[in-house]
Amino acid sequence: MAAADQRTPGARWMPFLFLLPFLFFLLIFWVIPLVGGVKMSLHANGLGRAEFVGLEHYQALAKDERYITALRNSFTYTLASIVVIVPLALWLAHLLRATTRRLRPVMTFALLLPALTPPSVLAVLFLMLFHGKNGLLNQLFVMPLGLEPVSWLKDPDFILSGLVLQTVWRWTGFMTFFILAGMEGIPRVYYEAARLVTGSRWQHFWHVTLPQLRPVLLFVAVYLVVDGFSLFSGAFVLLGGSGGTADAGLLTVTYVFQKTRFFEYGTASAISVSLLPLLMLALWAALFLRRRTA
Repeated sequence: MAAADQRTPGARWMPFLFLLPFLFFLLIFWVIPLVGGVKMSLHANGLGRAEFVGLEHYQALAKDERYITALRNSFTYTLASIVVIVPLALWLAHLLRATTRRLRPVMTFALLLPALTPPSVLAVLFLMLFHGKNGLLNQLFVMPLGLEPVSWLKDPDFILSGLVLQTVWRWTGFMTFFILAGMEGIPRVYYEAARLVTGSRWQHFWHVTLPQLRPVLLFVAVYLVVDGFSLFSGAFVLLGGSGGTADAGLLTVTYVFQKTRFFEYGTASAISVSLLPLLMLALWAALFLRRRTA
């Protein structure tokens, strides 16, 4: 007993020792840049030593119509991505689980390919899809139906839809992989118990699969929220660094980029920092909803 007590102090610190590499990189790549960004947002725009202006940039953002537009577009884009990707990935994961084990690795790899493709390369491929009248979407789907070709990257009504389509193509397979892993982790005894009550597969999915997948679906939703507010390369290649016609495709990260081009680093930092409480609120809402539905 005494020997066990002597080993306790060293064993108590062992988990923190293993966490040191993670904490080091968290400090270098997240905490220090965050503190630097907050500090920069409180100083005047420009290079070099800037004058302290306090909350002036944040007050200006509250009256900036382009900032409000970028924020609204980012929320719409993120919400649309989640609404489309999560059900589609759930359906694809169910189909993959029903396929034979020989075909499953091949199909899973095929679904993961878009996520493994660099965003800039993926955006160039989507330029071929959206490029005016000769784009593949118009040639293969729109015009054969007798409809007028859609200007995906110039029409304000379709610019944001084009960005959502690109994100759906990129992340659906990756999210399918996570959901499939969650399905494989559900104990089979739950399904055996459900078969004693009903033979309906829909009832099995609704009362067994879906409740057990709530942590995975929450992770997928949070991942897509963070990605939605950090999208840059895809939107940059498709829209050339602009917000498109009438700023219909202006996202918050794109707006930050535009500000930095004119050395408005204080304003750009304020835009970035202003997103932090919004993302934290979204994360808290997701966790709160999970606890209420658990």
